[in-house]
Amino acid sequence: MKESPVERLARTHPDLEIWWDSSPLVYDAWARKMLQKADSAHRSELEAQLARLYNAEAPSQSIFRGCTTNPPLSWQAVQANPDFWRAWIDELVQTHPEMSLSDLTWSTYKEVVKRGAEMYMDIFNASRGRFGWISGQLDPRLFTETERMVHDAEELHALSPNVMIKVPASMQGIEVVKILTSKGIGTNTTVCFTLPQILASANAAMEGIRLAEQNKVDLSKWRAVITMMIGRLTEHEILDVQAARKNIRLSWQDKHWFGIAVFRRAYRMLTEGGYASKMLACSMRAGPLVAGKMRFWDVEKLAGGDIVYTCPPYVLEPLFDIGEELNFESQIERDDVPKDVMEKLMQIPYCIQAYDPNGLSLEQFNDHPATVSTVTAFSKGFAGLEGFIGERYKQVHK
Repeated sequence: MKESPVERLARTHPDLEIWWDSSPLVYDAWARKMLQKADSAHRSELEAQLARLYNAEAPSQSIFRGCTTNPPLSWQAVQANPDFWRAWIDELVQTHPEMSLSDLTWSTYKEVVKRGAEMYMDIFNASRGRFGWISGQLDPRLFTETERMVHDAEELHALSPNVMIKVPASMQGIEVVKILTSKGIGTNTTVCFTLPQILASANAAMEGIRLAEQNKVDLSKWRAVITMMIGRLTEHEILDVQAARKNIRLSWQDKHWFGIAVFRRAYRMLTEGGYASKMLACSMRAGPLVAGKMRFWDVEKLAGGDIVYTCPPYVLEPLFDIGEELNFESQIERDDVPKDVMEKLMQIPYCIQAYDPNGLSLEQFNDHPATVSTVTAFSKGFAGLEGFIGERYKQVHK
């Protein structure tokens, strides 16, 4: 049996986890697409490797240990099987004529999450709640509405015991992390880019744990992860704008050293501080080209830690393409960010805000450039689903 690059990555630390980053409902279609593109000589080997990532026959034996989703990815799941979802939505509209378009959209989104959670329940049960979590994201358009976020989180968690809630790292979202933790509801902090956001979320979870223990709330199947969206931080246009004002030119490598440095510092501070939350690496980008060979620094340089990687198709595909060239080893504890790179980065306000534990105040979280752009992008996912349901509503009520 030849191990896939994902399996070799997972072996760099006994507690390292690999999660699927998309709706579980689309995994099979993606795997078939991968096999269709593969050359015939390696197709059977690849088929076995993909079957081990998510083992539909015995999910608890899968390499994947969990799953993250977001509104655009859930919308893609609906688009991937439009005939089924048209029929499902039409029946929902007919049987609940009193429901608003917003309610219909939320109900459909919950159904996508619920069906995905069912596919991971075997992993959840076999591990007694340690693995097998799927993240259901709160409506990003409501990222400043504390009470509504808590209400919707409780609805999502009620779908299945293995649903953890994706809470934005907004000023209000940090409070939601505390409240949900106090109720024994697992959280995945998202729309998160900076060390101040990460530490605020980690501290909120610890405060929630203290409240839960005071109230004798069962935390035996509670988890918290904190997602750092590396690519969405390093690729934001404001980084180049602010660098240019200082007459600094940043290469692709410089920018990704920036993301790696922030993640590593966050990992070190959470580990040394004994926090309950676990770091999750998201939004990773393939590259750079080094000595004529393609690398994957966003993955390679975080290997060897007690962390989670969440991998969408755009991460897995290059990993499988260049996997033979990648020799994964423990790098997350290294202090190898070039000194000249850090000197440049620490002249740029955007970088200081992300790397310094005190770089942002809680009141600044909502206005961080990467937060604003990501909330906008995620909101389009709900808007796309809402538009699809709106068309079905019109058809049913012609």
